[in-house]
Amino acid sequence: MSQPDPRLAELADIIDGKGHGQYGLSDINQRQHALQAALLAEGENAGAALITAALLHDIGHMVHNLGDNPADKGIDDRHEELGHDWLVGWFGPEVTEPVRLHVAAKRYLCGTDPSYFGKLSKDSVLSLSLQGGPMSAEEIAEFETLPEHAAAVRLRRWDEGAKVKGLATPGFAHFAPYVAACLKG
Repeated sequence: MSQPDPRLAELADIIDGKGHGQYGLSDINQRQHALQAALLAEGENAGAALITAALLHDIGHMVHNLGDNPADKGIDDRHEELGHDWLVGWFGPEVTEPVRLHVAAKRYLCGTDPSYFGKLSKDSVLSLSLQGGPMSAEEIAEFETLPEHAAAVRLRRWDEGAKVKGLATPGFAHFAPYVAACLKG
């Protein structure tokens, strides 16, 4: 019988151990947000790669040392790049690119969907201003050429929906088989 991949334990330790910091200005923590996003992806039968990306999309917030809400201090923590860089050795682009692009997807949706901005939480509005605001027409056209742009947009919508106080979710172990299926050999 083979041993579980130690990377799964490390990811579980991050989500379960470091995920208790507040998620921005929301009434939930990072762990709850990650699990809710993964649950939304699973509910849409998104497939292992996107469920994994949803679970890990904000891991950059959990591996930096800037505190719970750097945007409140006027700091863009660039968590999408930090998360991507942290994950890229373990996962392929089907997981890491939606993570890297989920902030750009927020900017994209604000530039293409007039109703989307109104769905943003207070902290997402604040961070949007630090991240460059809605995309311009040129940025939109460039974003749409990226192979994982549609996956990033799906992830972004789950990201916004994953902020429900008190929502019961399964723990990391429930999502571990999806994560394991995506790990590089």
